[in-house]
Amino acid sequence: MPIKRVLFLGDACSAAGREAVKHGLIQLQRSSSYDFIIVNVENAAGGYGITSKLGEEILRDGVDCMTTGDHAYDRKESWDYYNTQPKLLRPLNFPLGAPGRGYAVFEKNGFRIGVVNLLGRVFMKPLDCPFHRVSGVVDELRRETATIIVDFHAEATAEKEAMGWYLDGRVSAVLGTHTHVQTADEHVLPEGTAYISDVGMCGAFDSVLGMGKDRALQRIIEMLPVRLHPGTCDPRINGVVVEVDSSTGKALSIERVNLGLENGEKTG
Repeated sequence: MPIKRVLFLGDACSAAGREAVKHGLIQLQRSSSYDFIIVNVENAAGGYGITSKLGEEILRDGVDCMTTGDHAYDRKESWDYYNTQPKLLRPLNFPLGAPGRGYAVFEKNGFRIGVVNLLGRVFMKPLDCPFHRVSGVVDELRRETATIIVDFHAEATAEKEAMGWYLDGRVSAVLGTHTHVQTADEHVLPEGTAYISDVGMCGAFDSVLGMGKDRALQRIIEMLPVRLHPGTCDPRINGVVVEVDSSTGKALSIERVNLGLENGEKTG
C-alpha cells in the first residue's frame, strides 16, 4: 500500500506565523518525513493577504503549495503574483476572471496530488456556491490523481461539516481553515475522507487570533475602529498530518499538530 503523508498547516498570521512555519517545519522534520506540505498564507503579510516576497520566502522554507481565503487579494501588489506563481492558490469560487486559480495538480518525487481551495458563504463574502463549483473540479482532478486535498476556508462549522459529507469518498481530505482556533473533531469519514472543522493557526498565541490583545480589546469593548497589529509572543504552529493510500486516495488517518516553538515541545 503506497502510504503518503501530507502535512497541512493552518493560517500563517504575520511575521510570527511565518517564523513559526519556518522553525516548526525544522522541528517536525527532525522526527518525521512528509511527502507534501501545504500552508494557508492568506494572513501572512501583517495579517492581511500575501506578497510575492513573502510567498517566495515561505516556499524556500520547504512548502509545496500555498492556499488562501477571504483576504487573498488584500495586497494589490499580490494580484500579478497569483498569475505567475503556480504554487499559490486562491478560492475556486471567486468570480471568473479573478487573478490566479483555485485548484492545481502537483507532482513531487513521483507523487501526484490535487489541491483545491474553497471559500465558504455563511457569514462571508457573497461568492458562487462552493458546493456547485467544487463538484466538477473534483471529477476533473480524479482523472489525474486519486489524492485530493480541499482547504475549505469558512466561518460556519455546519457549512464545513456539510462539505465534508458532500465530498466523502471523492477527496482525500476536507480541512477547514479561517477561524484560527484548532478544533478537536478530526476523524476519517465512512467513505475515506479525512475531516477537521479547523486546523488552527500558525502565529502568536498570546493574542486574539494572532493579533495584539490591546487593540483587539479596544475594538470589541470600546467599539473603536483601531487597526489591529499582529501579536508576537508564544509562537506556535497548528495543523494536521493526513496519511493517504495514494493508490485509492482514501485517508488512513488524520492527526492534529500543535507545536510550541519556545521549548521545542508539543503543547497539545
